[in-house]
Amino acid sequence: MGVWPIRGVVHKTHPGIAPQPRVHSQSDMASKKASNKRQRGAQKSCSNVFSMFEQSQIQEFKEAFGCIDQDRDGVIKKQDLKETYAQLGKLNVQDEELEAMLSEGKGPINFTVFLSLFGEKLNGTDPEDTILAAFKPFDPNGTGFVNKDEFKRLLMNQADKFTAEEVDQAFALAPIDPTGNIDYKQLCYIITHGDEKEES
Repeated sequence: MGVWPIRGVVHKTHPGIAPQPRVHSQSDMASKKASNKRQRGAQKSCSNVFSMFEQSQIQEFKEAFGCIDQDRDGVIKKQDLKETYAQLGKLNVQDEELEAMLSEGKGPINFTVFLSLFGEKLNGTDPEDTILAAFKPFDPNGTGFVNKDEFKRLLMNQADKFTAEEVDQAFALAPIDPTGNIDYKQLCYIITHGDEKEES
């Protein structure tokens, strides 16, 4: 099962990415009717998905969906995922992995299905575990630390391309040791609990 590229696209607002209206041909309309029948079953199980999240979370998912839906047709397809991963710097994603991700939706992945998928994945997860898991790719040796300069470079050059000011603002909370490494476990605790954990 693949890892949806949501982490790289959720963290920043994307002002010019509103979905563009699409003009439908007769063949588009015929295939849309056929896919609507398949979608009805999936949507019935998704109807309460909006109650699982706060409005601000739904907005973040909507922004992420808009970033992944590269062709702005309201449905995430394999090519959309390929292009999103390419923008995140991951060019070697296998077709099988993408197809496995798409099959999780049991039909076309529109926004409601997308939200439902993440509702199921996030249901019962600990925010602290989620944040720690986001740092793990940057800490292959499991030290609990990531190099501040390398992490800053990645944030400024991959996916959302944060500005130096945005990164510095985010690092203001980060516990950084004398060698320039961020203690991301301590940072995670600060983010989820609001203050530093006392050393035992």
